[in-house]
Amino acid sequence: TPARCRMRTLAWLSIISLCLGAAWAVPAKERKKAEKPKAELALYENLDLDNYDLTLDNYGDILDLSNYEELYDYGDLAPKIEVGTLAPRPKDPAALPNLGATAETPKLEPPTTTSSIHPAPIPAQGECRTLALPSCLLCLCIGTSVYCDDADLEHVPLLPPETTYLYARFNRIGTIRASDFMGLKKLKRIDLTSNFISWADADAFRLLPSLQELILPENRLTALPELPRSIVRLDARLNRIPSTGLRPEAFRDLKQLQFLHLSDNQLDYIPAPLPESLRSLHLQNNNIQTMQEDTFCDSQDHSQIRRVLEDIRLDGNPINLSLFPNAYFCLPRLPTGHFF
Repeated sequence: TPARCRMRTLAWLSIISLCLGAAWAVPAKERKKAEKPKAELALYENLDLDNYDLTLDNYGDILDLSNYEELYDYGDLAPKIEVGTLAPRPKDPAALPNLGATAETPKLEPPTTTSSIHPAPIPAQGECRTLALPSCLLCLCIGTSVYCDDADLEHVPLLPPETTYLYARFNRIGTIRASDFMGLKKLKRIDLTSNFISWADADAFRLLPSLQELILPENRLTALPELPRSIVRLDARLNRIPSTGLRPEAFRDLKQLQFLHLSDNQLDYIPAPLPESLRSLHLQNNNIQTMQEDTFCDSQDHSQIRRVLEDIRLDGNPINLSLFPNAYFCLPRLPTGHFF
């Protein structure tokens, strides 16, 4: 009948549509799977892997680990700690402490008078403690350096035997005794700037075998004591030292002396002879009026050259340096002063 034929036709059409849908669905999935490898291959084609040889020379260029810590989260590795947990109670009640019992206080024995241990002596005021402590009573001891600046001292304090550097500036020290530095074989620098020093014993510094720097400016010295042969720098500016306050040929044998600063004193002449090691001579603001031809150079040896003596200051003295042209022929430069 016509009705049955229509029913059969619709059934066949539905079956055909289902088959066609299944046929089209399978290639779509396969097509997606095929497209993914192609895309990955396209990315690798753009990479230049010809020179990808990992060596110590290009390690930093190939592998950039500067932000490794930022990329990696270390928080996951941190151990988790539970707060507020209690230790398990012991199963044996006898193991618990008896809170009701009181501990017996041990009885202290009185010290015996026969003990061989004696209390350490207390150092006098202003004296450094020779123990291995970084401090003094009025001074500060750090290592082998002693700092006594502005401590209202009237004399040099007793110093530890290992002292290497002493700074006792801006005090009221009036005299330097030979016993002040006795036995200090390692002392290299003494700085007594701005004190009231008017006298120093002749042997106050001579017996110090390691002394290199003696700093005495802004004092009241009228005579310079004998110096050790190890001295490299002497600074006695702004004192009251006349030429008679210097020993004859006081600096001849100081073969290591490089800096001699005696400005602002009362010198009448240049303290010659000067050692060949001298590099800087400051004599400004004295009363020097004349000069010998062999003060700096050997008048008998015109080939002499003193290359190291480059700094000579004679300004502020009543001397006409142009009157002594033969006194400078061996120097690398002329002294500073008035040429008129």
